[in-house]
Amino acid sequence: MMNNRVNFNSSTIGGIPETQEVMDYCALNKIYPQIEIISANQLNEAWDKVVNKEARYRYVIDGASF
Repeated sequence: MMNNRVNFNSSTIGGIPETQEVMDYCALNKIYPQIEIISANQLNEAWDKVVNKEARYRYVIDGASF
């Protein structure tokens, strides 16, 4: 198959309809991600926490701080 340049791709998490179904379910049941908004100058500190497995939340960088 490589010689014919055939490429197979798949996803184990579903497609757009399944993703939308999960998003709708979360919104309906008020299930929100736990996040911590950080400024751009806190990025290195946040990365160190991720690498050291000390991060408690998903970090979201405030775009206005660039």
